Amino acid sequence: MAQTKYIFITGGVVSSLGKGIAAASIGALLEARGLKVSLNKLDPYINVDPGTMSPFQHGEVFVTDDGTETDLDLGHYERFVRFQATKKNNFTAGKVYEEVIQNERRGDYLGGTVQVIPHITDEIKRRIKLGAKDADVAIIEIGGTVGDIESQPFIEAIRQMMLELPTSSTALAHLTLVPYIQVSEELKTKPTQHSVKELRSMGLQPDCLICRLEKELPRDEKKKIALFCSVDPNSVISMHDAETVYSIPLLLHTQGVDKILLKKLNLSNVKSPRLNDWKRVVDAKLNPIKKVSIAIVGKYVDLKDSYKSLNEALDHAGIKNLAKVEINMIDAAKITRGNVSKILESCQAVLIPGGFGSRGIEGMITACKYAREKKLPYFGICLGMQIAIIEYSRNVLNLKNANSTEFNKKTKFPVIGLVTEWTDASGKIEQRTENSNLGGTMRLGGQKCLIKKHSLSHKLYKKLTITERHRHRYEVNPEFKANLISGGMDIVGTSLDGNLAEMIEIKKHPWFIGCQFHPEFTSNPRDGHPLFNDFIAKAIKIKR
Repeated sequence: MAQTKYIFITGGVVSSLGKGIAAASIGALLEARGLKVSLNKLDPYINVDPGTMSPFQHGEVFVTDDGTETDLDLGHYERFVRFQATKKNNFTAGKVYEEVIQNERRGDYLGGTVQVIPHITDEIKRRIKLGAKDADVAIIEIGGTVGDIESQPFIEAIRQMMLELPTSSTALAHLTLVPYIQVSEELKTKPTQHSVKELRSMGLQPDCLICRLEKELPRDEKKKIALFCSVDPNSVISMHDAETVYSIPLLLHTQGVDKILLKKLNLSNVKSPRLNDWKRVVDAKLNPIKKVSIAIVGKYVDLKDSYKSLNEALDHAGIKNLAKVEINMIDAAKITRGNVSKILESCQAVLIPGGFGSRGIEGMITACKYAREKKLPYFGICLGMQIAIIEYSRNVLNLKNANSTEFNKKTKFPVIGLVTEWTDASGKIEQRTENSNLGGTMRLGGQKCLIKKHSLSHKLYKKLTITERHRHRYEVNPEFKANLISGGMDIVGTSLDGNLAEMIEIKKHPWFIGCQFHPEFTSNPRDGHPLFNDFIAKAIKIKR
């Protein structure tokens, strides 16, 4: 295709309706028709990126292969569409304003008055086009809710784009809530009407309305919404609650969402979608023949989105194994030596995920010891691998009170420490100190890892060099590598220069793997991930 087409997705009434899932599902449908798809998320908050935001406020921080900390919706995008997001696919109001202010300080505006229009909106449009480069169709999700003051520059920017580009180059889908009042047993369309009214007051008319609700939207209600919102009744789509998010592409396709948008974009001659993979995924998800119980011992267990990619990766592995994965979120701070057996007695495997800070660390160490001694499958990711190192050092190597310098700077046995220098994927040497800016202390993004031949990890990956994504500040202290190896822990994965420990296994344990990277970021429902797939396969065999 000569020129990229754009689908803009906005949301109204309330936040967290599922714009990311809707955008990803539309992307999946267009990809299934042979189109090259790009997905972009525009976030209206002033933070430059979500990297320093609490998971309790914003959910997980997703990391792209190029080392960018992004909104969790980019995880949805990569799970639904076979494309690799970059720093160009997510930007915030903070990034936009930062760029414009830097331009102004440099004198790029020739002494003129810098304003929201045109300077901020022009920068938004520039970034949208940059993220859409080379795609047949770029799907642009606007974060927040229509009517919010923070979103106005973004809404104005897409209004301008829809005026500047040919009519057949843009389409607008608006996601809105249709609440159900239980007492009166009524669906209420008024919030949707007001949401569209707000959108129209800003100069935008939706081509498609996607209605979020609990149950399927009746035909009469569709007609009512269509009449008051000036859209075709066939373009009012019911995105009601489903048993799995992976059925949403099929749900939207059944109602013709892809046809509606393609018609608006003058792309009606593309091939029919191939959706067999999605049908297989949904069937496996909804019809498991086995069941397995996994304990996630973490810090942010009160908010499911804090471990969004992790939960999905376990779900994907369940799909591959035709098993229902029951995830037990356990607050590490509540685990003690006295209660660990009772808390974990019904679990068939233990997983300790990434995290920062000292809260719950001793509980994680106790849970890891329990899994190691009881021969339960153990999967340590990022912090979870470091926990395994600390536990093994204390209880097997007899390094009393061994710890990470993140938790105890004065520990006699600093088996985990802040790494100050490493080589990134491009071969560039990166350096940091304890006093670096928060973002600057991170080892981020895709890094190559050398895997030891004949190890379990080698058997699972089926290759000797892999690339996985990192998000951490601390590493295994190289001074203790020899102690660990001689004591029965195998370092089976290292950085290309051999300096950094990337993966560990315990030789005399049926399934004990720790990895410094985050494999959950590269899992998807159609393929799963080799580590998660085998972790679940082994857990299924454990009888409790």
